[in-house]
Amino acid sequence: MTIMEEELNYVMVTFKEKPNNLEIIYDEVKNEQAWDTDPVIQENKEKAPPYTLLHVVAAGLGVICVILASVIIALTIHWKTFMSEHSRENMILTAQNLLLTEEKTDLERQTEELTRERDRLNWTISVVLEYDNFPVNEYCPQKVCGPCLDGWVPFQSNCYLFTKDIYYSWWKPWQESRNICRKKMATADLVVIESQEEQEFINNHTEKYDDERHGYWIGLRKSEMGMWMWVDGSNLTVMYWKTEEPSSRAPCALSLPHAEPLATWQTAGCNMKNRYICETRALIKPD
Repeated sequence: MTIMEEELNYVMVTFKEKPNNLEIIYDEVKNEQAWDTDPVIQENKEKAPPYTLLHVVAAGLGVICVILASVIIALTIHWKTFMSEHSRENMILTAQNLLLTEEKTDLERQTEELTRERDRLNWTISVVLEYDNFPVNEYCPQKVCGPCLDGWVPFQSNCYLFTKDIYYSWWKPWQESRNICRKKMATADLVVIESQEEQEFINNHTEKYDDERHGYWIGLRKSEMGMWMWVDGSNLTVMYWKTEEPSSRAPCALSLPHAEPLATWQTAGCNMKNRYICETRALIKPD
């Protein structure tokens, strides 16, 4: 910067008066030269600090901070975007897994239902094939099939007929009772009791009649070897005798309706006339 200097001359003039005439006498002339600097420029000089290494370092750090802040903001936005997409993917996968689980459960349920339907159908076919002439009208009145014929009581997978003949002349000996059961249905016979539940069911559907000696013939009889056998050839596995296993020579068995539910069996002569209980397989197997 060039500082221009301006020279200023100050002149002082003194006038002395004489009585007669005026005479201007230059008594003193002072020449002064002043040097001054532009005040604005000088003030700027005083205010403008010098650029030092500290200023450069501070500026560099400021730039670095700005860059780091920008990087952090960018990374934060990227991370939030990534997490948002990841969460959305997890939600989609969870929904898909739930859907697959529901579909699997539905398929398993449908498979179980189809399996039961198949088993019931096979059961029904096996029952029908035991007849030479299947009584469709009796089993399926108005084209709607039931598990048992009218008058028969269903229990589990079987049907039971409890005779209710009132008169003595209608009661039958053991063998004749069995023959009547077998004539009624191709798969029927005198009842075979195989469980406590079946024993209790039979006891609940029998009623007292005549005297305490009379009951209902069941399909239990002594064999020629003196062993108690069921009419289907199975051995005696459960026993509900009124007393301990009888030693009587009476070879046929009755169920007495007036005895304790789990102690109703009584031996009797096979020619004694009684009511009887028939049993056959149900046409439709229950679930």
